[in-house]
Amino acid sequence: MCGIAGTYRWPDGKVVTDRLTDTLAHRGPDGAGRYGHPVGDGEVQLGHRRLAIIDLSETGAQPMVSGGLALTYNGELYNAPELRAELAAAGVRFRGTSDTEVVLEAWRRWGTDCLPRLRGMFAFGIFDERTGELVLARDQLGIKPLFLLRRGAGLVFASELKALATATGGKLEVDHAALVASLLYYWVPDSRCAFREAEKLPPGSWMRFRPDGRVERGRFWNLKDVAAEGRERAQAGEQPDIAAIVEESTRRHLLSDVPVATFLSGGLDSSYLTALAARDRPGISAYTIGFRAEDAKFEAMPDDLRYARQVAERFGVDLHEIEIAPNVLDLLLQMTYHLDEPIGDPAAINTFLICSAAREAGVKVMLSGMGADELFAGYRKHLANLIALRYQRVPRPLRRGLSRAVDRLPVATARRGYRSVRFAKRFLSFADLPEETAFRRSYTMYDQDELLALVDPDLAGTVEDVLTEHADIYQDNDLDDFVNRMCLGDARMFLPGLNLAYTDRSSMAASTEVRVPYVDVEVVKAAFAVPGDRKIVGRQGKAVLKEAATSVLPREIVYRPKGLFSAPLRAWMSRDLAPLVREVVNDGELVRSGLLRRDALARMVAEDAAGQRDFSKHLWHVLTLEYWYRGATSGSGQSTRLTA
Repeated sequence: MCGIAGTYRWPDGKVVTDRLTDTLAHRGPDGAGRYGHPVGDGEVQLGHRRLAIIDLSETGAQPMVSGGLALTYNGELYNAPELRAELAAAGVRFRGTSDTEVVLEAWRRWGTDCLPRLRGMFAFGIFDERTGELVLARDQLGIKPLFLLRRGAGLVFASELKALATATGGKLEVDHAALVASLLYYWVPDSRCAFREAEKLPPGSWMRFRPDGRVERGRFWNLKDVAAEGRERAQAGEQPDIAAIVEESTRRHLLSDVPVATFLSGGLDSSYLTALAARDRPGISAYTIGFRAEDAKFEAMPDDLRYARQVAERFGVDLHEIEIAPNVLDLLLQMTYHLDEPIGDPAAINTFLICSAAREAGVKVMLSGMGADELFAGYRKHLANLIALRYQRVPRPLRRGLSRAVDRLPVATARRGYRSVRFAKRFLSFADLPEETAFRRSYTMYDQDELLALVDPDLAGTVEDVLTEHADIYQDNDLDDFVNRMCLGDARMFLPGLNLAYTDRSSMAASTEVRVPYVDVEVVKAAFAVPGDRKIVGRQGKAVLKEAATSVLPREIVYRPKGLFSAPLRAWMSRDLAPLVREVVNDGELVRSGLLRRDALARMVAEDAAGQRDFSKHLWHVLTLEYWYRGATSGSGQSTRLTA
């Protein structure tokens, strides 16, 4: 796992590439390298920062140059042993044992046809000295990021957006459409970028840059096609063995020449992975988090630590417990810098603190249960949307009466919050809506009218564009299964846009690699071959995964109430961050610039403080957006740490 960067026919490419690479030092503290070669009237420069995981020797150093090919690569290839054996049988002689060399030789033999054969997480740039062509590629599911920026015939690319800002002297124009999207979702979709000139290479795709200026794009993997193939398998009566597939993926994800540990929240997904990993690596370490007692009580949070301890004891896992009693403001500023774009999920803080603790203990690699909820319908929104279909059959007068009654209930008092009331209000906000609109509303921050009331009136057309984009992506499939339509929407938007994005940035900020065994091509194929009525059974989400896990885990863990990998936002907002919220609402840059309306923000603060509605998540995101925007418009871009 590493940081990659480079330039192609860019002025002062050598100096710029060094600057890009230096900005990524946290992603790879174990080594640095650069490669250069002429291209027409310019040059190519490839930079690399190394986090040594497999083949710790110099034979794994990058950029790797061999036989006219130069590669800068970020990721892990979990089927490297099989590909190595196939290439060796064809006469390839390997110098070392790194998966980087496997990628390079696979490219030499098969070119872009090698990409669908790579099982892992990756983003890379590979240059052919013979043709002068540079190709960028990104893994099937968007686990690893790759940002790029083009001006004229020139290109710069990097693992993080903040690096690209250094290539332009910190002068990149904020894309207001991306900010509107971030307000809606509390993250920036993978299809958009927070800076106007920059873009993200889409998952499962590649781009080829030629010396004559031509650019070619290609796609080697498409989730829509995978979901359609899964539907055909299900209709043919195929029943994937989920237990065997998840176990095999977990085993492959343990491939490492350095210690591996796990996230262990005590929930199903992380407990299942930890139990499987402990079979292969007895005594493996795991890390879990807890919160200040008063915060957890106010938030009515489940006692995840109890379950994590139970799993650790049962499977002989060395459990490390981290209490989050942070200086929230310091962490807010720190994470705003590292996340690159305005991402308002406080789970990024949890990930960063866990990875920091693991790194201090000498652990470089962590396994995470990320992705199981999206693929196997484990979120409350999935069940809620199914229940909404039944709710719509209730006579309208009864629905109106229930809605009025719930609307009058408080979501919190001065001493505690009421989760059940919050859930009820949330459910009723979308239960009567059409399918796509209801699904969007079940996990986004605002409905259309609320978003229009919050932003500059001149952005009304942009709001419409962002909502239309969601509808287009959600409806772009031929599935006749509502649950799998939701899972496909999540796998295409929610997973790469939020969860994989914050996991990569937060973990690499602590120089730690996080692997996601559920977000594996074989697991994904199997997941979409499972009909929706096996994913949600009665009121049980992830039913098929729970069934698989019962062969390993006690039922108390498998069927416990769902926890949240989040933070006690209501407690933080009402205590630690209340003065900062007032400052941002009254005199923040977003308000002063006219992007956000002061009256709408003030109304949210007042209703939240009165316990009428729960706007803690919305206000947390406004804070992250405010501090991101200050850094992005300060003239120094994202290349320096933000200060309050």
